[in-house]
Amino acid sequence: MIRVTRSIALNESEIAESFIRASGPGGQNVNKLSTAVQLRFDVRHSPSFSDEVRARLERLAGKRLTRDGVIVITAQRHRERERNREDALERLLELIRQAAERPIIRRPTRPTLASKRRRLDGKKRTAGIKNLRRNQSDGD
Repeated sequence: MIRVTRSIALNESEIAESFIRASGPGGQNVNKLSTAVQLRFDVRHSPSFSDEVRARLERLAGKRLTRDGVIVITAQRHRERERNREDALERLLELIRQAAERPIIRRPTRPTLASKRRRLDGKKRTAGIKNLRRNQSDGD
């Protein structure tokens, strides 16, 4: 079991890894070894999440989510296969941690009377300055 948060733990069998050839640095090994990792996690069929966490996770995943509800994360930053595995898993766990946090709902507030007065006073001041400019240019 992979502990993500206090309430969420993933079973290791839910995560599928496949190794592909990486682009980028690697010298001669880039053509011989499959060091990049493609991690797949089926969000829709995972029993680890509540419906609201699942919905937030699907929204956060964006283009990494397939039509079937599978998150695909490709990691190829490092030359070693093991470091790419750790990188892909950490990116998935971070995505799940973000989805587990409830967003703070903004409650709209009304402006105070003092802030309304300050705004109107500023507008009057600006209008007065422009009015003075207009009157000065007429005399020329």
